[in-house]
Amino acid sequence: MRPILMKGHERPLTFLRYNRDGDMLLSCAKDHTPTLWYADNGERHGTYRGHNGAVWCCDVSRDSSRLITGSADQTAKLWDVKTGTQLFSFKFSSPARSVDFAVGDKLAVITTDPFMERTSAIHVKRIADDPQDQDGESVLVLENPEGRKRINRAVWGPLNQTIVSGGEDSVLRIWDAETGKLLKETDKEVGHKQTITSLCKSADDSHFLTGSLDKTAKLWDMRTLTLIKTYTSGVPVNAVSMSPLLDHVVIGGGQDASAVTTTDHRAGNFEAKFYDKILQEEIGGVKGHFGPINALAFNPDGRR
Repeated sequence: MRPILMKGHERPLTFLRYNRDGDMLLSCAKDHTPTLWYADNGERHGTYRGHNGAVWCCDVSRDSSRLITGSADQTAKLWDVKTGTQLFSFKFSSPARSVDFAVGDKLAVITTDPFMERTSAIHVKRIADDPQDQDGESVLVLENPEGRKRINRAVWGPLNQTIVSGGEDSVLRIWDAETGKLLKETDKEVGHKQTITSLCKSADDSHFLTGSLDKTAKLWDMRTLTLIKTYTSGVPVNAVSMSPLLDHVVIGGGQDASAVTTTDHRAGNFEAKFYDKILQEEIGGVKGHFGPINALAFNPDGRR
């Protein structure tokens, strides 16, 4: 495997996202500036300037024309991908942690952190075709039952009918996207034991993968929330991804230097590990990082 090293951020990376065609890669970091790269050679195409806090997450529309970013500066911003122009800023009273466009790009789900007296919440926003018509009103707001615990990821379920969320309370929940009703949640027996850090959907939205600080990644049925597989990593998991091409699951993470004790002989362990999706066995790894892996993404063609 030939690595392409892309330098451009000044602070740790937080999130990576390929566009639908796989020719562009978007990166978010704690340095306030989401960046667009050419995926084939790693050249930097440009940056999106306007946030003044760490950018936690991004998503790009199906036609690669719009970008949405969520930041610690208590906003989620909508951008023109090509020009880097800021089209709209959704303002919240706490940091925006996770963003996800619905199929059709008419809606976006944005999660906000608990902050001061506010609980963690999931907001559904309408995305206007014309930026001039854009408003900041929420179509739906879902309060987290474990309000003081952060929701780290929320994504759309099949056909935009549901929203799936997971976070610090280690519970996965499926919500009705129309009514906001809680439909299902995982129980303590089969679910994660610690914070859910990451969530990745399969290409056909039939199942999804979650990573957790409990050193496992788990594969779930998207409609029934049935546990399908568990992958054991040995280090806290910060990022997960599934190959769109092969039956491979990739897990990244590792312990922060501050969290490594003197007794932990596997301290660090900053490699991306590949597992067989069906057999749940580790089949390989890719080394190269000198700190915990925070983000993983597969090119939609499955080759990178």
